[in-house]
Amino acid sequence: MKNSNVRIIFHIDMNMFFCSVAVIKNPSLKGKAFAVGRENSMKGVVSTASYEARKYGIHSAMPLIEAYRLLPSLIVVNPQFEEYKKYHRLFKNLIMEYTKTIEVASIDEVYADMTEISEKRNPIEVAKEIQLRLVKELHLPCSIGIAPTLFLAKMASDIKKPLGITVLRIREIKDILYPLDVADIYGVGKKTAPRLVEVGIKTIGDFMNPDNEDKVRDVIGDRMLKSFKNALTGHSSNIVDPQRYEDSKSISTSQTYDQNLFDYDDILIELKNMAKRLHQDLKEQDYLTKTISITLRDSEFKTITRSKTIDYTDDLYEINDVIEDLLYDNFKEKEYRLIGVGYSNLMKSSDLALEYNLFTWKSILEKEDNINDIIKEFKNKYGDTFITKGVDLKDKKEE
Repeated sequence: MKNSNVRIIFHIDMNMFFCSVAVIKNPSLKGKAFAVGRENSMKGVVSTASYEARKYGIHSAMPLIEAYRLLPSLIVVNPQFEEYKKYHRLFKNLIMEYTKTIEVASIDEVYADMTEISEKRNPIEVAKEIQLRLVKELHLPCSIGIAPTLFLAKMASDIKKPLGITVLRIREIKDILYPLDVADIYGVGKKTAPRLVEVGIKTIGDFMNPDNEDKVRDVIGDRMLKSFKNALTGHSSNIVDPQRYEDSKSISTSQTYDQNLFDYDDILIELKNMAKRLHQDLKEQDYLTKTISITLRDSEFKTITRSKTIDYTDDLYEINDVIEDLLYDNFKEKEYRLIGVGYSNLMKSSDLALEYNLFTWKSILEKEDNINDIIKEFKNKYGDTFITKGVDLKDKKEE
């Protein structure tokens, strides 16, 4: 991996991140079967489960009632979004001691370009050091994939969990990846993998076999086939872009559930949890949102997205009110497999026009209310036509 034309990309994936943070906050959970979800309730779904709970078949997106059926003694703890954000920043800052070129993929995973430091140090030694420091200093276990592209680094980090380090060179792809299940291809969905298996595509080797191209194409289409084949042969992006999501004018999140949701209250709770997670990003990046949307996809794959535009805000209570209105107006008595929340028409709070900036908008509204009160008082006293709000004549069109 010393070839100057090859970039050395790390994919650093926190193992069981939400559960790890829960153990940090409550050490008595260590070694126990527990899940992050809706505490003291049979409603809702599992956000993530400890490895001990996974031994019983409990997994993310599983309805809590089913998880309790598999393990009546299951411990469930509430999510701690503020703590997740805190530890995300801590582990990101630790990695930035080795390189400034990092790209956040999600709250518990980052890509890091370690090409420069690898000119002086063995990248495997660097990976071991990062892994050890994360455990010792932050109590966060992780797996690390090392490869020449982002896609292959992601594939590599998934191979050994927990606390794995996997190097994946181009020449080793067939030996390392081809024996894996086709479902292990990053980006192949849970619904697509069984369809591939049905037509005889059981492994990545089967997927890459030229003799099977027609079978695979019939399932995923020609465009996706080409994209996956390029990625699996190392012909995909090797650019770690710290700014990739920095200037986004919209942010969103969604989740597909293994067990369809049908209860209105459960869906509302899930949507509000998503809204809260997005709200943290909104506040952290100093954004306001003007448009809030929800997405609902039913069991027949019919998808609707509904949105409402309001005044610029970063008030979670106001956002939740909009989400509740949108769900109330669009909820039908059916089963839903995917739901999501999005904020769009984002604007930096510092970029708002002066008359509507965070420091003056309340006082302007108060002045407006005072003017309206004065007009109302005069009208009551002297009649409706006595006084009205002024109109700038130069703005008035000629008739």
